Amino acid sequence: MSIVGARPQFIKLGPLSKIVRESFNEIVVHTGQHYDYNMSQSFFEELGIPKPDYFLEVGSGSHAVQTGEMLSKLEHVLLKEIPDLVVVFGDTNSTLAGALAAAKLQIKTVHIEAGLRSFNKSMPEEVNRIVSDHVSDFLFVPTYTGMSNLINEGLGKKAILTGDIMVDSVKLAASLSQVHSSILTRYGFDEGGYYLLTLHRPYNVDDPQILEKILDNLLKLSLPVIFPVHPRTKKLLDSNSIKIPENFVITEPQGYFDFLALQGKSKAIITDSGGIQKEACILRKPCITLRTETEWTETIQAGVNILINPTEDLNISRIEKFNPDFDSVGPIFGENVASGMLMQIKNILE
Repeated sequence: MSIVGARPQFIKLGPLSKIVRESFNEIVVHTGQHYDYNMSQSFFEELGIPKPDYFLEVGSGSHAVQTGEMLSKLEHVLLKEIPDLVVVFGDTNSTLAGALAAAKLQIKTVHIEAGLRSFNKSMPEEVNRIVSDHVSDFLFVPTYTGMSNLINEGLGKKAILTGDIMVDSVKLAASLSQVHSSILTRYGFDEGGYYLLTLHRPYNVDDPQILEKILDNLLKLSLPVIFPVHPRTKKLLDSNSIKIPENFVITEPQGYFDFLALQGKSKAIITDSGGIQKEACILRKPCITLRTETEWTETIQAGVNILINPTEDLNISRIEKFNPDFDSVGPIFGENVASGMLMQIKNILE
């Protein structure tokens, strides 16, 4: 049983589901954590993921309310299906609820993308990662840094270095986006002629002063900025009457093919997302991360990602001059990861 609920998890599920179904019967459960069409259903369609067997329709709510409702509904599904193995992905409330529900019922659980640590517990995702790693039975770890983190926490015996499933997801979808996406033509942009911006972290968007400061700083960039606005961020922009800079192009959330096309053709990506930092690296695009820490420390060490404190004046010159040498960077996150994960799942279930 694969449990998902948010955009990054749909993307990770795609290549794994395809290869797992060659050997096993897979049940997909969608918690409903992301319920906007462009952030949910379209990903299943574009990535060829089978329609979920269960859609729990949890929707939004506080972390406690959302996680609690997921736990209750997931327990019902788990007791009905009694799967041999539960697979959870990443660091969302769906991850935490899936790992906890399975652990309480003593069902074997794999946590994919285990071992990541930002060491910032003010991030809900950090709490979700830690708890999910400690209650899961098998930890599929994307990087050597993740392995080191788990060994330091006494979890080394159940940690397996697999590489990152996003390598398979991004490479497959990037090739498909060349055929299926016409977004640059629609907006009239040339390759390398714009920056791509994403913002959704509470510490960047919940404080109107910080959000407005970020946007005002990015007005100084010499190229346009395409900004697909997360629904939560749009609500905050509207409710606080924050002025959109003249060099910004605001769009709705994009389907995965269109978003990958925007990433792949941009001059650079400016983000506060963990997953997009990794996608930028795989796509060989400079990444400027508006955070003071990252769970993807390998991208910093490789010189393809930089951290900038969003509460301070952004160094626009540093952003515009950032041009990493990707030719000197190897496959940080592995290759043909889904096949290796299938082999590990077979070993678990033997």
